[in-house]
Amino acid sequence: MQTTSVQYDKAIKLCKDIFLKKMKDYGTAWRNLRPTSLTDQIFIKAQRIKSIESKGTQKIVDDIKGEYIGIINYCVIAMIQLDLADDTRVDLPYEEVEKLFDKHVALTKQLMEDKNHDYGEAWRDMRISSLTDLILMKIFRVKQIEDNMGKTIISEGVDANYMDMMNYAIFAMIRLNG
Repeated sequence: MQTTSVQYDKAIKLCKDIFLKKMKDYGTAWRNLRPTSLTDQIFIKAQRIKSIESKGTQKIVDDIKGEYIGIINYCVIAMIQLDLADDTRVDLPYEEVEKLFDKHVALTKQLMEDKNHDYGEAWRDMRISSLTDLILMKIFRVKQIEDNMGKTIISEGVDANYMDMMNYAIFAMIRLNG
């Protein structure tokens, strides 16, 4: 069996390939999205996965794996947007965005490795539907933080929640691949 690190990198490679190809098609139009819109985009994808998991059927052919890829890429976009909160540019150079993508993936992967160390890869024994539910829970946490104008009393901020959502989505992709 491949190590989690290798499986993680494989999933990210696929996500990054799609992200960069879409960037060539659309540019950085996502720079126009407010943080709340990004949260809602992630919500839509996670809710569709939950709906399909609950119903056991789907009418649109797009597979669940593609929705997890969307969650991952929207999480990266959200983290980039947080980084560039004071930057008003809409059009960003390809190379700059690729570096920012890699930066946020590296930080998120490090978090995963630290948590995997402490939790002993418990996610491998979880149901994929539980990973979906955790993503949805994190989305509702982010929505609450956004409604509180970004202020928390004791909780981690939106960036940590995006990282957790991204890691849960990667775990789901790994589990879906067998």
